[in-house]
Amino acid sequence: DVQLQASGGGLVQAGGSLRLSCAASGFTFDNYAIGWFRQAPGKEREGVSCISSTDGSTYSADSVKGRFTISSNNAKNTVYLQMNSLKPEGTAVYYCTAGAGYGCYFFGSGYYDMPYWGKGTLVTVSS
Repeated sequence: DVQLQASGGGLVQAGGSLRLSCAASGFTFDNYAIGWFRQAPGKEREGVSCISSTDGSTYSADSVKGRFTISSNNAKNTVYLQMNSLKPEGTAVYYCTAGAGYGCYFFGSGYYDMPYWGKGTLVTVSS
């Protein structure tokens, strides 16, 4: 079974940093895309960042470019989301997702979805 375990959320002050981790089991990163969505209370889901070994594509939302970095450690089957210069509007539940054979080019579109989802991790950014 494919399982995704997200961790690393917490409370941080605006301007601070957090690193989220997504530990995957039941598959290897070959020919997979791993992406992070977030959902804030009362707001629509947003595709934040994505990395794909299927086609080498990556994606970062305009709202996080220059501040968030996605990376993967294939040996550990783990993907990381380094979040710097966090803003209060970054408060949300962050979800790690995966899809076999997926790319990331359309990750930010409203209709993009992934078949596998982990439980979210809450990030709270205080002002």
